[in-house]
Amino acid sequence: MRAAYITDFETWSSEFSFSMAVSVRFSETDMFGHLNNTVPFAYFESARIEYFKQIGLMDSWLDPSGANIPVVADLQCDYLKQVYFDEALDIYVKAATIGNSSIDVHYMAKNEKGEIVFTGRGSVVQIGRQTGKGVPWTDADRLLLQEAK
Repeated sequence: MRAAYITDFETWSSEFSFSMAVSVRFSETDMFGHLNNTVPFAYFESARIEYFKQIGLMDSWLDPSGANIPVVADLQCDYLKQVYFDEALDIYVKAATIGNSSIDVHYMAKNEKGEIVFTGRGSVVQIGRQTGKGVPWTDADRLLLQEAK
């Protein structure tokens, strides 16, 4: 594994505590039954939202009168093994690095055999709904993110 965001693969993969199960749908595959290379990004999104819900960050973001929202600033995926129709996957999520108004979120997908089939990372920035500019994490938000690490 040569992803620049992973320095020690064993340590990195052992640090995940949150995961979400998905099953590869027929519509997510190509004519050879392989998972389309765009689909992991949708899996990352679903798992990231569930992760944020679990740690308590989504409440204020989902509030229509809330001042801030999350925006994905960048996202990447590294493919390690073929994935096929009807495979069951677990999509893991963790906050790797907490910045002033952003977090570097890491992802890992494992198949039923426990093999890592793809990994990823992306920056999520908290911005003001009205300004579109980065809004620093509150101490409470930072604590939620720290405790989830």
